[in-house]
Amino acid sequence: MEVRAKKSLGQHFLKDPDIARRIVDSLTVIQNYPKGEKVPVLEVGPGTGVLTRLLIEYPHIDYRAVELDSESVAYLNRHFPSLGTRLFHQDFLKMDCRRLDGPFYLIGNFPYNISSQIFFKVLEYRDMIPEVVGMVQKEVAERLCASPGSKTYGILSVLLQAWYRTEYLFTVPPGAFLPPPKVHSGVIRLIRNGRKELDCPWDLFVKVVKTTFNQRRKTIRNSLKPLLNGKKVPDYIILDLRPEQLDVEEFTELTQEVAKVLNADS
Repeated sequence: MEVRAKKSLGQHFLKDPDIARRIVDSLTVIQNYPKGEKVPVLEVGPGTGVLTRLLIEYPHIDYRAVELDSESVAYLNRHFPSLGTRLFHQDFLKMDCRRLDGPFYLIGNFPYNISSQIFFKVLEYRDMIPEVVGMVQKEVAERLCASPGSKTYGILSVLLQAWYRTEYLFTVPPGAFLPPPKVHSGVIRLIRNGRKELDCPWDLFVKVVKTTFNQRRKTIRNSLKPLLNGKKVPDYIILDLRPEQLDVEEFTELTQEVAKVLNADS
């Protein structure tokens, strides 16, 4: 292989063609797409092009990729010269996705060390990204798709499920990669739900979710006190629960109550 996997970039290159095909086929627009239209797809971290090779086979896919590693960029340019300016040599986390001029589908074998940050980026551009198919560390994949009441249900579970339907698709063993990671991986799919906006301020919703889960052993009543800046905690039944017991709608209601308290004297 002409590209060295770099630990600093969290690189583990997929080598199993059957797994690659399953990942690509998990993108719904591969089979179901508007006839006669091009579908923009952005691959994050194509590495050695295992997914790229399959994606560019489809004439209806308007393929683009973003890759930070210089060795991978050189490799991709040699083996897929037709990519040209459709291959962006930069950090996806710093990328202005508005340069893509409209909605796009996201796919990739996401580096372990930045997978959570990638999903926060997805949230930032949620109105441009109708679907994500990504491979991440198995425990991260399970966390993102967890339901309320689960021990793995957490901050990103709530934030993503506010805007997306999350599905855990399948598990990938370490032997499918070079070099093999020490853990299993999981492939997930996010499909944008019909929600256009929350019934509360998004920034405050995020703050409430993070504040409560950062002290998840406490009841919500106690964990919210620092956020309320000494103001009286509202008498609200949800406050006697713990954050992993609340779904998106209940967090929305909670945020509405917090907003009332914070705005009471303004």
